[in-house]
Amino acid sequence: MTSSLADLDTGTVIRITGFAEDSAYNAQLKRLGMVPGTVATFLRCAPLGDPIELRLRGYSLALRPSEAISLQFEIVS
Repeated sequence: MTSSLADLDTGTVIRITGFAEDSAYNAQLKRLGMVPGTVATFLRCAPLGDPIELRLRGYSLALRPSEAISLQFEIVS
């Protein structure tokens, strides 16, 4: 398993499995639809690595790597 979203190749499909910790920011991500079982596609990473763009549930979401570090996922394809 890849440990970081920034290490993924463009077009990689992931399934969210949970969060490493509970925080107010992670609660907000859950409200945005990033709940366990959600499938997302890694679209791209900015040239300097910040932000990371994911496509899920019909919208694109940009995350800073420092904020996404607690996101747990598995690679689907």
